[in-house]
Amino acid sequence: MTATISRLYNNYADAREAVRNLEAAGVGHNDINIIASNADNWYSSDRKAGKDTFPDRDLDGKDDRAEAAGAGAGVGAAVGGAAGLLAGLGLMAIPGVGPVVAAGWLASTLAGAAAGGVAGSVVGALTQAGVSKEDADIYAEGLRRGGAVVSARVPDADASRLQAIMDRSAVNVRERAAAYRQAGWQSFNVKETPYTADQVRKERELYMRR
Repeated sequence: MTATISRLYNNYADAREAVRNLEAAGVGHNDINIIASNADNWYSSDRKAGKDTFPDRDLDGKDDRAEAAGAGAGVGAAVGGAAGLLAGLGLMAIPGVGPVVAAGWLASTLAGAAAGGVAGSVVGALTQAGVSKEDADIYAEGLRRGGAVVSARVPDADASRLQAIMDRSAVNVRERAAAYRQAGWQSFNVKETPYTADQVRKERELYMRR
């Protein structure tokens, strides 16, 4: 039996770290999914096309060849696995969320959400992946505000251990929902205007220390 576990992160960098940690813990990249806001255009079409002068499949700004050479065999294998997932990043626009970058097994479902299917929004895609409706609303709003979501399909026996790994840099969803609601938010609305790059920056600064 398998379980699907998901976590919300403040930004792509935190989510990427979670992906790498999952890979290092033995989760195959085919069982990991990442969705990250691209409201600030951190992942540009130029970069996707390989404008960088060195290979940087994991988008950390460092030459993958140097990283592989400098890492031990075990670490190098983990980095290579994570790069395998992150090399598949693709751009799409999600109603109510705006531009996102996604990779993994949930990407095709998200494509349906982008086309107006799957219950009409990213919430439908997340609930299909096993996220509760309550949490899916918060995750979708977090994405709209510049966040990222990582999901992983894992054996039931490993779920607790891997949840702890994902929790290291994850958002406390209950606290974040309370903060949203205190500011007047009720639930994710697909008709809301996506955040601008400036709004995303301010949102991230707001929760930087939380």
